[in-house]
Amino acid sequence: MLLSCGDALVDFLPVKSVDGRDAAVPVAGGSCLNVAVGIARLGAAAGFVGGISTDLFGRMIADHALASQVDLRYAVRSEHQTTLAFVRSVAGEPQYAFYDEATASRNWVYRRGSIAFEDVEAIHLGSTTLVNDEGAAQALAMINDAGASVTISFDPNCRPALVRRKARYVDQMDAFAAAADIVRMSDVDFEFLYGGNDYAGRAKSLIEAGASLVVITRGIDGAQAWHGKAGMVEVRAPTIDLVDTIGAGDSFQAALLFALRALGRISAEALIKMNPDELGRALSFASICAAFTCGRPGADPPRATDVSMELSRLLPNSV
Repeated sequence: MLLSCGDALVDFLPVKSVDGRDAAVPVAGGSCLNVAVGIARLGAAAGFVGGISTDLFGRMIADHALASQVDLRYAVRSEHQTTLAFVRSVAGEPQYAFYDEATASRNWVYRRGSIAFEDVEAIHLGSTTLVNDEGAAQALAMINDAGASVTISFDPNCRPALVRRKARYVDQMDAFAAAADIVRMSDVDFEFLYGGNDYAGRAKSLIEAGASLVVITRGIDGAQAWHGKAGMVEVRAPTIDLVDTIGAGDSFQAALLFALRALGRISAEALIKMNPDELGRALSFASICAAFTCGRPGADPPRATDVSMELSRLLPNSV
């Protein structure tokens, strides 16, 4: 099983009402829930770890996850309210207003012994639940217990509106990156955390610190990756009719993990031995899935049937 640990929330996406006024429609989401959904829709066993409310919106989130065959055995249900996020597109990038005080996601606590790590191939972490000190501490405790036998994937998926102490936040993100085997971030995240665009320099530092794979996604400019053995590999972004970019990075992350598993490179030991051709195929498939998500509104990652031709071409062993 591939697990995704972090946020599960409801996005209110902007729409127009029948009389032309601005309106919002609630959609289940959250970066880490989206990753779990994306993996499951492609056909791999996926589970979600984190807090989900028992309120109206929490039930919407659970129904959404279960409809995509996401395993919720490790999710903690509570009476705390659901995190809500109102979305608005600014200069082509989604901007969020979060309502996240005393929520089920914020109150999630890792309990030792609660996860059967011997059945877990990889754990993905990131996004809003890592902004506060307690959430970050709980996630670090979990990956410390998981041990070296579980591959750790990390995407900061920064939400500047929630960050109160940037220096402290950057230190926390660096701690997760140092503990990860796979580090992915967007160019927007990189700019917020480190400034500039010295992707190769940062990737070299992370690989020297123990990461096997570092990926930077750059929207329409494609993706670049650095690997200790395979070197640097770059892929172009597919050309699409853009609807919005909500959930594109999550779809990329889900598809990347799915592809690594299909290639037999998801374990930390196997990941180290990946070659340039395998890395290129994994990145290409992830980019295709991200582009598919950009072609329809909201975080709605593709199912295997939506990308069957690409699966057959790039990941034939998964079909």
